[in-house]
Amino acid sequence: MEKKVSRIGVLTSGGDSPGMNAAIRAVVRTGLYYGLEVYGIMRGYQGLMENDIKKMESRSVANIIQRGGTILKTARCKAFHTEEGRKQAYDVLKSHGIDGLVIIGGDGSFQGAVKFSREFDIPCIGLAGTIDKDIYGTDFTIGFDTAVNTAVEAIDKIRDTADAHDRLFIVEVMGRDAGYIALHSGIATGAENILVPEQKTNIQDVIASLQEKERRKKLVNIIVVAEGDEFGGANKVAEAIKQHVPGVEARVCILGHIQRGGAPSCLDRLIASRMGYHAVESLIEGRHNVFVGIQNNRMNYVPLENVGKRKGTISSEWMKIVKILAS
Repeated sequence: MEKKVSRIGVLTSGGDSPGMNAAIRAVVRTGLYYGLEVYGIMRGYQGLMENDIKKMESRSVANIIQRGGTILKTARCKAFHTEEGRKQAYDVLKSHGIDGLVIIGGDGSFQGAVKFSREFDIPCIGLAGTIDKDIYGTDFTIGFDTAVNTAVEAIDKIRDTADAHDRLFIVEVMGRDAGYIALHSGIATGAENILVPEQKTNIQDVIASLQEKERRKKLVNIIVVAEGDEFGGANKVAEAIKQHVPGVEARVCILGHIQRGGAPSCLDRLIASRMGYHAVESLIEGRHNVFVGIQNNRMNYVPLENVGKRKGTISSEWMKIVKILAS
């Protein structure tokens, strides 16, 4: 695919993540710098199908780099998974003369982009906007650093009250398919146990650990659980613990969507800006239908069709570190 682009569209799709606005800003201003016309597509693929599109200027993205969420809004769109839906989206793009797309989202968004590009010869570039850090081909995803720091701040505060009352807290963080937020925030806050989807949870080991700590009069404990942990999340873990360790006073705290919001961290602003810039450069240079990631501090370009969720990659070494440091 060697055709030149002159008008590009940018959209955010799937779950929101802090730093998406920084990526939008970078795409718009880089495109304008190179003389391209840039269009913002509202509400992801849904807005594309419904022709909810506006032309972007430099001032359109002023004063947004520090804001969470996404000024373009986001949505999940089942209709785009159908041939009819993608044809409708193509007709909308054609009516605006848009000949290139930058998609900021997760692996589901990229799968739709692959099909769309194959069917209608529209070059697409993917940027990983997800707090889960579970996309193959990049060391960072836009939003992870902010989300994990939000979790760390919350868990630190929870530990204060746990210490005041000699309590066990089971803290549930986001991560339906990936445990990176749980792993990073748990290590950073000195959690006694970390439960993640990538490792089978042996609740008896958790109970034995708590019983051993109870014998040593270590009554303040934090267990960090990813929401997708196969045992069933924080509430299920709490039920099992209360049955087997009745002397422990346990509380559950589910952090929820607080992890998605807030001003993006410096790291998220930097990587989003860098990725957005290279997304436009890729379209101009003819490096089409790729995912733009960062590995070993270098840009990494992976064919979109090869991008998927990174599963089961939390090593046993990390879990050994957790066990040793929490003893």
